[in-house]
Amino acid sequence: MRDSMHYPIIGRHLLQMGVLLFLLGLLTGFLVPSLSNPRMGLASHLEGVMNGLFLMGLGLAWPYLTLTRVLQRVLLYLVLFGTFANWLVTLLAAWWGAGSMMTIASKGLSGTPVQELLIGLLLLSLSAAMILASGLLLYGLRRRRDDRNRLRTASTLDLPAR
Repeated sequence: MRDSMHYPIIGRHLLQMGVLLFLLGLLTGFLVPSLSNPRMGLASHLEGVMNGLFLMGLGLAWPYLTLTRVLQRVLLYLVLFGTFANWLVTLLAAWWGAGSMMTIASKGLSGTPVQELLIGLLLLSLSAAMILASGLLLYGLRRRRDDRNRLRTASTLDLPAR
């Protein structure tokens, strides 16, 4: 069952979180030169900016989703976890000079086993979250029944002749 009253609240929340993550990404850009791995710091800066924009876009698209209230919550938590974790894990890797799972950005640097384990767990879990979220988002953007009826009705209307 679609709960239309819930859509504006979640959409606005996603817009707010998107702006916050965008701002965190911008601020991360100031840290890049002082990090142990500036290339990974640049990745973190870009992750924050791009994922912030993604959340803002999703907030604007939220009213077009056809999802139950439970699936809305699941999607919300998946995208919030995935986007913020993506920014955070790259920032931590840049700070620590770690991230051997991200071979290009880590430039061969490696952290302690605990740091590498934490980075690995975050990367795997955020990847799974974003893949699930993308599938759920695609499912939620399917056409609604009332959209199909509206299209059928619009094509059978008698339009005035010119």
